[in-house]
Amino acid sequence: MPRDPLPPDAPRPRRGDGASPPSARVARSQRRDQPGRAPRSRADAGGRPPREPAPASPTPAHSGRPLTRIIAAGVSVLVLIATGYAWNQMTDLENSITKLGGLSLGSGKDGAVDILMVGTDSRTDAQGNPLSEKELAQLHSADEVATNTDTILLIRIPNDGSSATAMSIPRDSYVEVPGIGKTKINSAYGSSKEARREALVNDGMDLEQADKKSVQAGRDALITTVADLTGVEVDHYAEVGLLGFVLLTDAVGGVDVCLKAPVSEPFSGADFPAGRQTLDGPEALSFVRQRHDLPRGDLDRIVRQQVFMASLAQKVLSAGTLSNPGKLGDLENAVSRSVVIDQDWDIIKFVEQLKDLSGGRVQFATIPVVTEQGWSDDGTQSVVEVDPAAVKAFTDGLLGEKNGTGEKKFVPSQYTVDVINSGTVDGLATNVSKIVASKGFRTGETGNATNPSTDSTVLAAAADNAGAKAVAGQLGGLPVKEDKTLAPNTVRVILTDTYSGPGSIVDDGQQDSQSTEATTPPPAPAITAGGTGPECVN
Repeated sequence: MPRDPLPPDAPRPRRGDGASPPSARVARSQRRDQPGRAPRSRADAGGRPPREPAPASPTPAHSGRPLTRIIAAGVSVLVLIATGYAWNQMTDLENSITKLGGLSLGSGKDGAVDILMVGTDSRTDAQGNPLSEKELAQLHSADEVATNTDTILLIRIPNDGSSATAMSIPRDSYVEVPGIGKTKINSAYGSSKEARREALVNDGMDLEQADKKSVQAGRDALITTVADLTGVEVDHYAEVGLLGFVLLTDAVGGVDVCLKAPVSEPFSGADFPAGRQTLDGPEALSFVRQRHDLPRGDLDRIVRQQVFMASLAQKVLSAGTLSNPGKLGDLENAVSRSVVIDQDWDIIKFVEQLKDLSGGRVQFATIPVVTEQGWSDDGTQSVVEVDPAAVKAFTDGLLGEKNGTGEKKFVPSQYTVDVINSGTVDGLATNVSKIVASKGFRTGETGNATNPSTDSTVLAAAADNAGAKAVAGQLGGLPVKEDKTLAPNTVRVILTDTYSGPGSIVDDGQQDSQSTEATTPPPAPAITAGGTGPECVN
């Protein structure tokens, strides 16, 4: 009978940008099935029982009224402030926001508002004015000059207000950027901006003017890159600079967070004890920027950003903030100095739309990734590998796209897929589960069969279950059989030694139990804005 793996809380090695290059790594993307141990191949099994990770908790799409507030926070903090303003004050609030013209945006004729919200590490305010020495010191960025996007969030709100989805894109996602080539998506903005700035300076423009004018090139490049990756036409654009995190947090008197373990990481300035605590502006910025020394690197940082937005939403919408004219004034000032939106965005109409959304379905998700431990084509950078086709399929389903006949497309994210190992290949279920997850399905249990099977099979509540048929197709055409004990949106894959589809050969390399390869921890818990306090995170 298969043996259980090491406990899920066993120490895991860290991943960093200084990791070994591809030449020093053996089957890196498939050697992460167990903490501290590499999976063995079919040839290496030698009849030994396979070892599978303990079942991981599924990560359902979030839904309900509290997440509407998170959406509002993610799109633009000004929406949160708007709930506390009388309508006759909204015009003043909207007029205080810097607006941009000339961006390459869509027409919104697809029946939904698609918003790209980015958080940049810009060293200027919303009007393009350089930050003061004191402000730069608060940002832990006085010596840095790049303009990267630490947060990239794509938000879709259908015109009928029936649902909303906020989709995070990891900043290290390795993608094609127009005019640049393959690179991390967070550099699309900064690299394109710098290329344009150099061209303007070479044409005789002074440095300050060239720097301001080149920003639009960076924004357009990011908009196009996100559209190409996801297949979604971006209709509106919102940008919040680093200064915004500081000013907004201080304006509400601090934001509550909770950490599972103490951290001390010099690159971001994060230095916090374990447990619940209230962070001021500079501390909050360190909290949302840290990615070194986190088990899942950039993916854990995304979870922190989501937790921060949820906690900020709670604080802004609390009676103590909405009834305090001074705090509302501070929030308006924070928005004025740090938020930029496109000039065609009717904020008043948008706020009304969000108010109608409170009864609708809201989801918070992250795009599927192939591995968070990938390498750039030249082998010099660790990156998050993504499959553009899988991202488009995931986006189509998650954001509720429709086909040409008006019928709803198949939605992978609505199905949870369990993968059970009934054979003798170490790590088989985990390996196949990752492949299924990369296609947009939700990750269910991975483990070992209690009752061995003779054939590899896909089980579902009905033999014609759309999710089961899709999973079976992805795994090389496995047969689908009925199991009425399963829920309608649950699919169970049974794998035996006869399985020869994707992921069947786990790893032919040898690796001892003290492997220094990083492992992938279980998915993060659901994040909501409800409850009595913030979620505890890495």
